[in-house]
Amino acid sequence: MDELRKISIGGERAYDVLVGRDLLDALPGLLPGADRVAVLYAAPLKALADALAERVRADGRTPLLVEVPDAEAGKSIDVAARCWDRLGEAGFTRTDAVVGVGGGAVTDLAGFVAACWLRGVRWVAVPTSLLGMVDAAVGGKTGINTGAGKNLVGAFHPPAGVLCDLSTLDTLPQADLVAGLAEVVKCGFIADPVILDLVEADPVAARSPAAPVVRELIERAIQVKADVVSGDLRESGVREILNYGHTLAHAIEKAEGYRWRHGHAVSVGLVYAATLARLAGRLDPLTADRHRRVLELLDLPTGYRADAWPELLATMRVDKKARGARLRFVVLDGLARAAILEGPDEGLLRAAYDEAVAR
Repeated sequence: MDELRKISIGGERAYDVLVGRDLLDALPGLLPGADRVAVLYAAPLKALADALAERVRADGRTPLLVEVPDAEAGKSIDVAARCWDRLGEAGFTRTDAVVGVGGGAVTDLAGFVAACWLRGVRWVAVPTSLLGMVDAAVGGKTGINTGAGKNLVGAFHPPAGVLCDLSTLDTLPQADLVAGLAEVVKCGFIADPVILDLVEADPVAARSPAAPVVRELIERAIQVKADVVSGDLRESGVREILNYGHTLAHAIEKAEGYRWRHGHAVSVGLVYAATLARLAGRLDPLTADRHRRVLELLDLPTGYRADAWPELLATMRVDKKARGARLRFVVLDGLARAAILEGPDEGLLRAAYDEAVAR
């Protein structure tokens, strides 16, 4: 295990996010008293799941390997039900635990399965993608998708711990690494502008998993999320700022049948939110323009289909931040000054899309 960074998440159910390399030996310490440990994983990560299962077995516990569909295909009620059936067949009790190994979709699913089984058992996230490390696995949000949209069914169920093993990024496809950087850039705009400076200083290094700057970007993004969720687990206030760019992003993902990478959709959503804030008189033009510049340095998309607007608007109306018929958007009043735009005029929404996103 190389140098280990521990980032603490406070609040009603505190836990630590560990960042380093070769972290398998840290897993048993997060599961005291668990006789059985279910390891949920997607097929591409079978070798890592097997290694974790062996580590669990060596500690005198009984592992249960549960393979689930990869990516967003795994985030369905049918998949969750199959996982619960496996837990029931294996006799899982309230002292047992679940481990989610994979990208954000797998950790979302694992956390949801754990939240519902016997009304809540312990779980540990082992994110293997950059997106999972900086976003999905941190903060205690769990969930699945439905026909109405993404993450509309879920629970707030913080993990017992999160193991961000940076060695898993060494074999991550470049497109997936870059997609995850959209969430990192988001953190730069809402809270930590040093992130933006680091990307602008060396965008090539920011896309290189072994580069020291990637570890710094990951740690800074996790710290931003830790600072926010420690005081607002259930998204009743400040935590909403973490959804910057996500209102349009989730609508794009649904329009694409979840075939788009989440980070790609977030990238487009960030450009849209910045333009919306500028047109509403909330954000200065230089900061708004910086969104597109930073994202394009990372080869992230910033546009979407012009003809998709009616469908996107309809989906945004059932966004989790909406209140009745009123749409609400996270916007910036300045760099690292996130706020809420309540009930913007539909003409303003369309103008921002046409100017910034439509292709």
